[in-house]
Amino acid sequence: MLSEWELWACANQVLTTHGDKAPLHVAEQIGALALAGDEAGIQTWQAIARRIAQLTGKDGDTPLQ
Repeated sequence: MLSEWELWACANQVLTTHGDKAPLHVAEQIGALALAGDEAGIQTWQAIARRIAQLTGKDGDTPLQ
């Protein structure tokens, strides 16, 4: 698993690259990893997804500034 800093950096990069399509990109990554049976990869992308939700305010809390 990546460090906290790396997970936040990945979430930020996915948002910068994919914008409002970031959740779709994450879902595609998780789907591909599920088909490959890569449980560690799935957990990593789920952690990135949680951070994207926090950054965009879609987790029920206020977005980070």
